[in-house]
Amino acid sequence: MRRGPALVLASVGLLAGLGAGGLGAGALLPGAPGAAAGAVADGGPDAPVSGAVGQAGDGTPAAGDTTEDAGDATGGAPEPRGEDVASRSVRDPQLGLDGPGSLPLVLEREIEAGSGLVGTEVVPDLGGALVVVPAEVAAPGAGTVKTVRIEVEAGLPVDGETFAAAVMATLNDPRGWGPVDGVTFARTGGDASIRVVLASPATTDRMCAPLKTGGTYSCGVTGAAILNFSRWVEGASDFDGDMGLYRHYLVNHEVGHVLGHRHVSCPAPGTLAPVMVQQSMSTEGCLPNGWPTLG
Repeated sequence: MRRGPALVLASVGLLAGLGAGGLGAGALLPGAPGAAAGAVADGGPDAPVSGAVGQAGDGTPAAGDTTEDAGDATGGAPEPRGEDVASRSVRDPQLGLDGPGSLPLVLEREIEAGSGLVGTEVVPDLGGALVVVPAEVAAPGAGTVKTVRIEVEAGLPVDGETFAAAVMATLNDPRGWGPVDGVTFARTGGDASIRVVLASPATTDRMCAPLKTGGTYSCGVTGAAILNFSRWVEGASDFDGDMGLYRHYLVNHEVGHVLGHRHVSCPAPGTLAPVMVQQSMSTEGCLPNGWPTLG
């Protein structure tokens, strides 16, 4: 009978050790959001680094080109990937409802499936260090192949691979630029014809200059679509909370600039907005739309 209290005390000691952080998130899950996904360059936006091999990128996109997105900035997309989400964290263990000895590990996964978001805090300036999300994936369809490199600013609460998969799924969707421009998109971690960069508001402003994005909008400049993280999280008012549609728009609009498309206006109230309408500002009486193909 004397062994009962001893066992209880031992159990309490074990629980206290766990609750005090004896098993931290990093120790249990190396892919927790607080851990870097790979080597990160010390420099600004001109130094993206491959999370796998530390390969330097090709620098800040040329400014002031043909994509006058100064304040345009805009629209976007996602799609869930089938594999397990790498970026996850473990909360402090808590007593479960099924008994005082239950200490479930609660995994924090994506906030919205396919978005890549594991958090929604928008930090105004994360310094500009970019991490390449490495992959080599062939283009799925016929047409002129455009290679795409995905980069995410270090410190954003984003699962890079899920975000990258969302971007590529949008670009290669049958409603996308493929049928319009006769192109198909391949993904690479090396030199690419198009960079898609997810960045904090201040980094977006620096990379888009001299275009005036004001910490709010995104831009498309020569060779690069710069997506403002605040837009990826918050969307735009005219989309009435449809974040999936808005993210398709954001990707297609800014990549559309890289492909040479300029802004257009709403053709008639109540019709679908062409994707090159500045829908982050207003759909101008049109219905929100995220796709280049309207049919």
